[in-house]
Amino acid sequence: MTRTARIVDTDVDGDGEPDVRVCKVTGELFFATSNDLVYQFDYAADPARVVIDLTDSHIWDASTVAALDGVQAKYERLGKSVEIVGLNQASAERRELVTGRLGDSH
Repeated sequence: MTRTARIVDTDVDGDGEPDVRVCKVTGELFFATSNDLVYQFDYAADPARVVIDLTDSHIWDASTVAALDGVQAKYERLGKSVEIVGLNQASAERRELVTGRLGDSH
């Protein structure tokens, strides 16, 4: 199963509130885990900037790309930005090939 191994909040402006949340996701990402991925985030409570670190993950199929698109769409509807980092070459190529083509299914 997909799990968020670590969440790190950073207070960039020094006001005592987190400005950036980094969610480091580990595990294999495929159809059986992609729905689980969507529920790893607290969309309303997270700060305005979220970074999803997939360095220790691998995207295996289009359902995971659709799930990531859904995560981004949910944050964007709340006026928040999402950056996805750490994709290995195969995962980045899969995401580039499929992203935005499957609709917002989550």
